[in-house]
Amino acid sequence: MQNSESSADHLNAGNIVSFLEDIFERRGGEEYLGEPVTMAQHMLQGATLAEKNGESETLIVAALLHDIGHFTSEFGAFSMDDTEDKFHEVAGATVLDGFFPSLVIDCVRYHVAAKRYLCATSPEYVDRLSRASVHSLNLQGGAMSDAEVTEFKHQPNLADIVKVRYLDDAGKSADMQTPSFSYFAPMVQRVVDAHCS
Repeated sequence: MQNSESSADHLNAGNIVSFLEDIFERRGGEEYLGEPVTMAQHMLQGATLAEKNGESETLIVAALLHDIGHFTSEFGAFSMDDTEDKFHEVAGATVLDGFFPSLVIDCVRYHVAAKRYLCATSPEYVDRLSRASVHSLNLQGGAMSDAEVTEFKHQPNLADIVKVRYLDDAGKSADMQTPSFSYFAPMVQRVVDAHCS
């Protein structure tokens, strides 16, 4: 692991935002799962779209950070050659837990489950998935079973988790211009401060 990730044990409300910004700056240029955008572009697009949609700051931050686990997973980033899931959603939620409200944590932890949920409940949704997203879906367990759907519907933040899932799917445009992480950093800090105060 790189220095920033290995220092995760020393995180606090005063340095979590700079820790995240450092990850974006150092590793944001990495390929995003065979898509025509980098990892940073993908997450920044989700946040930018959320802001344009008039979402709350908490949801914008959730969209911004939903895939942070690709950088912090001990198993490394996803690739199209993978034959097993790397559970980036768990890695991301683990890093953010304690600094962000449950809505952010749930959107990060369950955005993969939301894809599986939508594949089970909205057949037309499957047709919208990119080739890379279909590949990762197969590694992640495919569409939910009826029992899994019933259980997932009890998620208290279900509507917002699904919103972030749709923002995740939309954030793959090679032509979209977005601000950098530094634009969102004060917003991220406000969400942290509100949670930790």
